[in-house]
Amino acid sequence: MNSNSLYTLQQDAIGLLKELIATPSYSREEDQTAGLLCRFLGTRNIEHSRVGNNVFAFNRHFDKSKPTILLNSHHDTVKPNPQYTKDPFSPVVEDGKLFGLGSNDAGGCLVSLIASFLHFYDRPSLRYNIALAATAEEEISGMGGIEKTLPYLPAIDFAIVGEPTQMQMAVAERGLMVLDCTSYGKAGHAARNEGDNSIYKALKDIEWFRTYQLEKVSPLLGPSKMSVTVIETENKAHNVVPAVCRFVVDTRINELYTFEEVIDIIRKHVSCEVKPRSTRLRSTSLPLEHPIIKAGIQLGRTYYGSPTTSDKALMPFPALKMGPGDSARSHTADEYIYLSEINEGIELYIHFLEKVV
Repeated sequence: MNSNSLYTLQQDAIGLLKELIATPSYSREEDQTAGLLCRFLGTRNIEHSRVGNNVFAFNRHFDKSKPTILLNSHHDTVKPNPQYTKDPFSPVVEDGKLFGLGSNDAGGCLVSLIASFLHFYDRPSLRYNIALAATAEEEISGMGGIEKTLPYLPAIDFAIVGEPTQMQMAVAERGLMVLDCTSYGKAGHAARNEGDNSIYKALKDIEWFRTYQLEKVSPLLGPSKMSVTVIETENKAHNVVPAVCRFVVDTRINELYTFEEVIDIIRKHVSCEVKPRSTRLRSTSLPLEHPIIKAGIQLGRTYYGSPTTSDKALMPFPALKMGPGDSARSHTADEYIYLSEINEGIELYIHFLEKVV
């Protein structure tokens, strides 16, 4: 790899990230950053397309007869933490840290993947095609992001999903399934000991969720988890026994269970009505014998199971989550990423891809 070209890629990536930070891009409001990304690619004579707020491109010598690797990350952000002491939209560099909303999650990953795409863009003899997708709505798991983009892409054989993992390999993710539970009783006057209290019925089931442990423990992701996070009744009067009590259960399921298996187990143990809000964000796992994992190990990377979900969960093909930055900084006040992390991320992404393309 030519050191001058690497330096140029790194500087351009950091410049792009500063522009992205300065441009608000809350989920479903990414129009301006999508335009910014189009301009960045366009000024480099890279043919690209946009669907909604998603931008994608393919290497110049794309060949339909070859398999395709997807490089994907997102350009939407959450809203700034109220404890910010810095302007979240001011890309300030201090002590080697680039501060700003979305710098770590996942701007650093996105610009590093874009730089890696540029590195391979003109190469004529790749064994794989390379597709780039900068997508929207990841932070809200919206349907206008990667899911909206995939129909416009060719068949994907493998993906690298840019999320801050300190450039270690997240080979598995827990699935996220939210359950809406309803306990039914009978309304009555509290003073006359009437009715059948739906809260008391709900409490029995909530206690089951609190204490029950799904048996299968993943070596990568550990046990599955179920947490009751919301409880409410429609009744607001203090003297009326509530007929209906609703509560929400956040479940994080390892790769050893399907969502359908978990729902079946739950319904056998509780009396409340259980309805999954969504089953889109399923657990994922990448075989450790996959060539990209072997390549990462050769480059000194480690692998682990991630407790958080990403767009990897929405991909119906093998995908590795990996990127510069630290997940612990995501959504925090005064979010930042080290410039050195971006520089290393670009170099490592390129080394990874060199081993397979």
